[in-house]
Amino acid sequence: MLNDCLELDLNEMPYPPPDSVVEAARTSLESLNRYTEPRALNRLAGLLAEYAGVRREQIVLGPGSDLLLRELVLCFGAGRKVVMASPSFLATTEVARRFAGQLVSIRLSPPEFSLGREALLDELTEPSLVIIDNPNNPTGRLLLGREAAADILDHSDTLLVVDEAYFEFSGLTFAGLVQDHANLALSRTLDKAFSLAGARVGYLVAGQRFLDAFARFSSFLPQPSLQAAAEALREPGYMWRNVELVMKERERLRAELELLGATVYPSSANFLLFRSGAPDLVGVLQDQGILVLDLANQLGPGYVRVAVGTPEHNDAFLRAYQAAAQNHRERRAHD
Repeated sequence: MLNDCLELDLNEMPYPPPDSVVEAARTSLESLNRYTEPRALNRLAGLLAEYAGVRREQIVLGPGSDLLLRELVLCFGAGRKVVMASPSFLATTEVARRFAGQLVSIRLSPPEFSLGREALLDELTEPSLVIIDNPNNPTGRLLLGREAAADILDHSDTLLVVDEAYFEFSGLTFAGLVQDHANLALSRTLDKAFSLAGARVGYLVAGQRFLDAFARFSSFLPQPSLQAAAEALREPGYMWRNVELVMKERERLRAELELLGATVYPSSANFLLFRSGAPDLVGVLQDQGILVLDLANQLGPGYVRVAVGTPEHNDAFLRAYQAAAQNHRERRAHD
């Protein structure tokens, strides 16, 4: 954590990677004067393909899934309508706003924050690029099921990109559809569940229409990132145990926040979206050394996103939130 702050604003995994992963990254520092070898990149792609249950040829490596999403917008967005949910992952939205031929945002409204299926399909009357984060960031809601994805993929002039950054927490993936749908690509990352946010390793599971555009795309990942990722994929059980811990804590955190009067929305990710009546909650928590994400500019006043931490992290957050809520109630009673 930076400057002794409790950072619950970036949806990071609160548990560090295992010692073997750290050691693999450390050992690779001896080769920092060398570019990563193609065979090492191919080995990592093979491990990712095995993990995702797809063919090696369907994997595209990149330095973070956000940069791969940017490449997809740059490759396919200029001559197409780009359709996204709103709110969505801010970095992708900004790139689409700047470079897409046309950007259509379909609003996710409380309390369900559901994606209007018919509204989305009605937009697919011309060549389109649909980018959906599933689960959605910042709401934590699953926006697409298999039937809805199939309806989108049936439009031959539409390319569908599903950002599965949090699929280890949601349990839903469309990887099994990529082989039979050339117009489907999934963006994924090892940042979240694998505890490798500092390594910045992303990848695509891509259908053929996407692979054609990435045929000459090379990604020379840093040696420590490559070696850490490969080692982490060799022992995924450590990751899955951490995912279970986070999901258990997520539900405890949800229940405690509700008892404290917050409106908490169901989540399929490693974070929670909630709404509080306490004014300037984000600033009050920051003064206590706890960082959360203020969503007032995307969803309205009082909306906050908090990442799930360790039990100790979550207890510290809950104590600070309880104090802020209590102070608010006392001021209202006094007024």
